[in-house]
Amino acid sequence: MKTLFAVLSTLAMLVMLALPAAAIDIPSEVTLFRNVNIFDGQNEKPLEGYDVLVVKNLIEKIDKNIQLSNTYEIDLKTGGYKPITSGGMCDFTTTEPKVMVYEPEKMVKKEVKVNVIDGKGRTLMPGLIDAHWHVLFNSVPIPELLSSDFAHLTIVGMKSAEGTLMRGFTTVRDVGGNPFSIKKAIDRGIYPGPRIYPSGPMISPTSGHSDGRPYTAVPTEDPDALSYLERNAVLMRADGVAQMRLRVREALRMGASQIKISTGGGVSSLYDPLDVTEYSEEEVKAAVEEADNFGTYVAAHTFTDRATQMAINAGVKTVEHGFLLSEETLKMMKEKGVWLSIQPLLNDEDAFTFPDPISTAKWIEVTDGTDRVYSSAKKLGVKIAFGTDILFDPKLGPKHGKFLTKLKNWFTPYEALKIATSTNAELLKMCGPRDPYRGELGVVKAGALADLILVDGNPLENLDLVADPAKNFVMIMKEGKIYKNTIK
Repeated sequence: MKTLFAVLSTLAMLVMLALPAAAIDIPSEVTLFRNVNIFDGQNEKPLEGYDVLVVKNLIEKIDKNIQLSNTYEIDLKTGGYKPITSGGMCDFTTTEPKVMVYEPEKMVKKEVKVNVIDGKGRTLMPGLIDAHWHVLFNSVPIPELLSSDFAHLTIVGMKSAEGTLMRGFTTVRDVGGNPFSIKKAIDRGIYPGPRIYPSGPMISPTSGHSDGRPYTAVPTEDPDALSYLERNAVLMRADGVAQMRLRVREALRMGASQIKISTGGGVSSLYDPLDVTEYSEEEVKAAVEEADNFGTYVAAHTFTDRATQMAINAGVKTVEHGFLLSEETLKMMKEKGVWLSIQPLLNDEDAFTFPDPISTAKWIEVTDGTDRVYSSAKKLGVKIAFGTDILFDPKLGPKHGKFLTKLKNWFTPYEALKIATSTNAELLKMCGPRDPYRGELGVVKAGALADLILVDGNPLENLDLVADPAKNFVMIMKEGKIYKNTIK
């Protein structure tokens, strides 16, 4: 009998796999924020004493004194394959046999309870966005990264993704690594974390920033011999136009929303001094063409004038880092509409640490240029994005918001918060049809995606509030779902 049950269960499973996707009746949430002061992500003057209604995953209405009963009627799609107890196609995971019956899809009205949150004059603002983040790398030391199996990196990355969300960063642009499984788990509600705009593995040439192989790895007999991290799409090398096209296409096939390449030396990598230029213009043009064929863009890791100007001439849309750039290159970026995705990294109490003196020396050289480039870029009107590039240290993640406060060196609190919300959202949306999250981000307005933070205080007056999200972020919402609420 057990054998018969096993056979029938297998047949039932095979039949179910062949059925079309079913509509699912997902419990929806309706939240009403009362009496909040709104920083909408765009305007310096807040809206004071307003209510905000969130229905499912969107901001439905912003007004004063929104009137609602204890319940709210919303539209839900029902139908699809549903189990009923009967004879027929059996589900032997339960004690009672069930059959799967198809009900035609239809829209129905359903009353749901309204979750009312009294803001008591607190500040409601958009969820924060980090435009330069590494889901896999931010809390793993370099030796561990280079010696761990991919499953370990994924588990650690998923755990750190939860911390990212709980610091109020509801969206990140991952510019190097393989976060695709983590992204799927987050998007499907399996585990909490931010929205992820993934680049897939950063691509560099041999001896470039993504060449994480040991010193003894050369000469390479097979030109396509891949290291362990390359086989798992964590890092990637590409040499020559043909191989560049292949690797870009592979990243897009995996689901990259934009492409990240390295055109100059890096700090954490040992075999590429900062002054080198990685790739020829023809190779970069190949990457740009392939990305453009998919309706998206290429971001370039680069520090120096030569490497950056070459990348811009080849068509890249964002310069990641750029700490050593001159005004000449910044003017070129302004003229061509190229973004500066720079990070407020300083050689201070929050400095990154490295296990070798080579990277330490490069870190000092890079951070010596931070103040000059920020000041020049702002003066020239270059489009500036905010990211942190927090790497290789589990103690730095909890300082995520503190890195945002370092923008006070060059910007007002309003300017800093605008960059970390609506301005960063503008950058994310450059991926066009490859956008994995359709809808408006980084703003508090009717119709926008409901990624919201309720702050105990006014960050437009005191930016330091974002440095302690555990204390000052009393409510964190992503996609209309509340992940934190400490309001009594």
